[in-house]
Amino acid sequence: MTATTAQDNLRGSVGGDGIDVRWIMPDGFFEIPMDVEDLDETAEQLIELARKTLPEADFEVQLQWAVMVAANYDSFVEAGVQYAGFVMAEVDGTRCTATVSVSMIDLDERAGSNPAGFIGSTMRHLGIGQVSEVELPCGPAVSCIGSRKSSLDGSLTASGAAEDVWTSFIQVQIPLTNETVLVLEMGTPTPEGWDGFSSMFAGVVKSVRLFNEAGKPIVMPG
Repeated sequence: MTATTAQDNLRGSVGGDGIDVRWIMPDGFFEIPMDVEDLDETAEQLIELARKTLPEADFEVQLQWAVMVAANYDSFVEAGVQYAGFVMAEVDGTRCTATVSVSMIDLDERAGSNPAGFIGSTMRHLGIGQVSEVELPCGPAVSCIGSRKSSLDGSLTASGAAEDVWTSFIQVQIPLTNETVLVLEMGTPTPEGWDGFSSMFAGVVKSVRLFNEAGKPIVMPG
């Protein structure tokens, strides 16, 4: 895995001192454009991304793929996503894909002196997956492994009818001392690729490093 910085300065902006967040993405990831405001510009960038991702596909397939990615933009914005990328791989003859996103959300004001414990308890109460508290090089975190169902519009399916799609995911939340939470998530609709993608994502999460405004490494308290 080649060490390439996906985004050098992901900065929390809610209260406290600024914290820079850096992490390492593996080779083969395509970054989804998140910093465009004009819809026409977004469409052009997604179509260009589809050409790079599916170079052997005809334009209609590339366009359908771009539309499918665009359909996720609202959920990305609602979740405060600041980076999103995807990778494709072939596993035992099956084409598999996974998406990794990184977002920053506000820390619940009720979190108290043990925010990781609070986040873990909240996730267990919601019953969204298997929850565990973990210790990362950058500090305490909470991991949740589960699955969720979404609906794919008929215009994007082979049958022409809307279809349910199950996505398996791993979400890791890292509470920061500036009253924000760094959220990393990997999701894949292709179970054949789960083992490889989850191992890859574990490496991404372990690579997270935090720096203060002076550029010095910091670790969140336990």
